[in-house]
Amino acid sequence: MHVLFVCSGNVCRSVIAERLTLAVAAEHGLQELSAESAGVRALVGFPVEPLAAQTIVGLGGSADNFKARRLKAEMVHRADMVLAMTDKIRDQVRDLVPEALPRTFTLLEAYRIAKVSGARSVVGLHAARDDLAYVGRENISDPVGLSPQQYCDVGDRIAEALVPLLLALHAHQQAAAHPRGGGDGQPGLLVIDGGRGESGRRAERPNPVESSRQATEYSRQPAADHSRRQPGDYPRQAGQLPRRAAESAG
Repeated sequence: MHVLFVCSGNVCRSVIAERLTLAVAAEHGLQELSAESAGVRALVGFPVEPLAAQTIVGLGGSADNFKARRLKAEMVHRADMVLAMTDKIRDQVRDLVPEALPRTFTLLEAYRIAKVSGARSVVGLHAARDDLAYVGRENISDPVGLSPQQYCDVGDRIAEALVPLLLALHAHQQAAAHPRGGGDGQPGLLVIDGGRGESGRRAERPNPVESSRQATEYSRQPAADHSRRQPGDYPRQAGQLPRRAAESAG
């Protein structure tokens, strides 16, 4: 599955999400999971903002070899799922590529729908969307120009929603590909037509006990506590939830 993350400048929020996704994929052997990011008003060619780079490293990822890019229609077309940082940016993606509506969400919207409905595919997330309409905004604010603490808060908020969402979607893929826990089945993650679809590569199977445990914890996890904490409090292992979220999940 190929995920496109979109924010405004593409030097903070969306690149944090992109690099965290790549770190989770590497940590769990999810070879079919890939990611890229872009901005609707991108600072084209700029590297990751320094405090965002620290956040990425703290979450177990790498901020190296990155240049900001402006959102283009072809990026949306090749994505199996598009996750925007705000509802306004989500709507801009839909305006650019109207047919991408069924696979375009805010990150917090996708997390909420999956958590409440039990949806474990992009198709399922879209199907449950109308029944779970949320009155209010599900946005992750831009930390540019703010304090290191606020970058920590943004990193936490992204990780607490994104990591369990990715693992739950992958657990669905593995269950569909190996319904009896064995064999050489085809990858089974459901994606919306128009996305990249099957990549032609076969994913390595992560530890089934760990994947199952994480998906189970996600399904019963209460709302994340975004209380403030000190910079540097991130876990060093990619895919591990921030401490406060892990405590609430337990």
